[in-house]
Amino acid sequence: MGAVPESHRFGYQDWLASNVLEFTSDAYDTVLYDNDENEVHLPGYRVDAVTDAVIRYIDRHKEDPFFLFVSYIEPHHQNHIDDYPPPDGYRSTYTGGWVPPDLAALGGSTHQHLGGYYGMVKRLDEAYGRLHDALKSLHLDEDTIVLFTSDHGCHFKTRNGEYKRSCHESSIRVPTVLTGPGFRGGGQIRELVSLIDLPPTLLDAAGIDVPAHMQGRSLMPLLKGVSDEWPEEVFVQISEAQTGRAVRTQRWKYGVDAPGESGPGSDTYVEQYLYDLQADPYELNNLVGHQSHAGVAEVMSQRLIRRMREAGEDEPKIERAEVRRSGQRTVSEEERYA
Repeated sequence: MGAVPESHRFGYQDWLASNVLEFTSDAYDTVLYDNDENEVHLPGYRVDAVTDAVIRYIDRHKEDPFFLFVSYIEPHHQNHIDDYPPPDGYRSTYTGGWVPPDLAALGGSTHQHLGGYYGMVKRLDEAYGRLHDALKSLHLDEDTIVLFTSDHGCHFKTRNGEYKRSCHESSIRVPTVLTGPGFRGGGQIRELVSLIDLPPTLLDAAGIDVPAHMQGRSLMPLLKGVSDEWPEEVFVQISEAQTGRAVRTQRWKYGVDAPGESGPGSDTYVEQYLYDLQADPYELNNLVGHQSHAGVAEVMSQRLIRRMREAGEDEPKIERAEVRRSGQRTVSEEERYA
């Protein structure tokens, strides 16, 4: 933890990072490590400290092509203080603000943490704007592609005993924005895409051949309205707080969990939820086990097994949920993990 040896830097030539930033820094104490594994203390709130370092790097390399990966930790839980520490003055601005319906219904740590979380998001938005301002002032905005995304969302302990690990929308649906050459038209892609589709997209947009062995698909055809062969679902794997798998279409979400301790995979899973996202976008009405939706569950189960095989997993056994009569209540996620 801390400095990352050169053998683990994946070929990056310039290095300023930490393993793991959450444990080597705090909101106003940013500690990174350089190419020689020396500690580097950066001044300011952590988002601003990292952004300043990014802008300095771009300014030094403005005459040369570069690929720059920036990893912000915000908005993220700071474990040692059980908080989402925003910049000074930002928490009060957003405390008591809008609460998404799933968080409002399920509780968790929402009211304790949401104000700080929103404050972090606001400062990150401001940093993203500063980055684009820097590119424009250096005359790099016309030939630089910028991708902003995240590795997970946050469900504030409403879906299990921690903050982020589940196959629910609040965990897996993340913001993703591409700007620059090839992405000038604006608008939103309606097809279902995954993080695994982003590396081939960047290569394709830069005019670099996508290796045949690379997983995922370039989004560039979708920008041209070509979606005939685009998959109708996305596949989700969770292997930490629980071992879970899910498949999501435009309308349906079907998820299973492995019994027992968490691990990379399992040969047996148990049905946990089926959501009609068209009628229930916040996943509050679990339809798994309901006789009225047995056919949908069967179709989604086969989709899930197919996607698991395609991902290199062995075909699992999926145990069906207990059949529930019309009107019978489904056990909620928070009750199941209590």
